[in-house]
Order: sequence, then C-alpha cells, then structure tokens
Amino acid sequence: MPGQSLGLIETVGLAAAIEAADAAIKSAHVTLIGYELTKGGGMVTVKFEGEIGAINAGVTAGVMAASKVGTVYAHKVIARTAQHIECMIYSADTLGITAPEPEAKPVLFENPQTIPVLNVEELNVEETPDQSTCMDFSEEAPKKEQSTVTVNPSQKPRGAGRRK
Repeated sequence: MPGQSLGLIETVGLAAAIEAADAAIKSAHVTLIGYELTKGGGMVTVKFEGEIGAINAGVTAGVMAASKVGTVYAHKVIARTAQHIECMIYSADTLGITAPEPEAKPVLFENPQTIPVLNVEELNVEETPDQSTCMDFSEEAPKKEQSTVTVNPSQKPRGAGRRK
C-alpha cells in the first residue's frame, strides 16, 4: 500500500455506498479495500487503492453514481499515501476485504541439507600411470606452431595511400 493512492467516498446509507463502489471499480483499475460504518448518522465510507489517475477516475464515477441513489457527504483522493498511515486505512472497523499481510523477510537457509563427505584416500581406485590433473601446471608452456604468411612485396598494404 505505501506509494499507492487512496480514494475515499463517504455516503449517507449503504445503498449509495454500494453504488459508488460498483461504479468506481467498473470505471477504473482500482482495488476495493473495504467499507467502514460510522458510529451514527448512517454514513458509510468506501475505500479504494490504486494509481493516481485510476483513483481520480474511479472516485469521480463513484460520486456521480452515488449521488443519483442517495447523498454523497464527502470524497477525497490522496496521492501516494505515507507508509505509517496503513493502520488507519486497514483498521479493525474496515469491513470487506482483509488487510494485506506484511511481507516476510526471505530465509536463506530454512532447511539446511547435509552433504556427505568422502575421504578420497579411503576409496579403492586403480591408479593410472599419469597422476596429473587439470590443476597441475607444468613449468614450460607448450610452444605454439608459427604460421607463415607470404606477402607480395609489390603490393601496398591496405589503406597506405589514403589520407586521414
């Protein structure tokens, strides 16, 4: 939720709130967080989250649809909410969709596996005459064969007559 935008529509009555939520979700790519009932007066607050453009379009469509059914008391769009107000947005009074669980930190070694270790000297391996491995280096590097190229002395090298 941090960094997402928040849209709020407060209506008088549940029918107007449901109409607002339906219109907002159908008109824009917003996610319904839930709704919250007030302690009196029959007011219902519907909460949405999403990108700022989608929230603006959704809240506008929701306000227009809810005003045809009932009374819209207030509406608000908050762009890029702060990190520490999640407890207010996802409060215990918010009904509908459950609050997202905090992201768990990745565990590097949850079930460590044991790897058996074998002593190479104890294995019965027939010895080969050449005991060298790929990690053994010889003192002398192998000499590369030199290839010779025949050049016609009457020809000039490429680009010799060009100006820079």
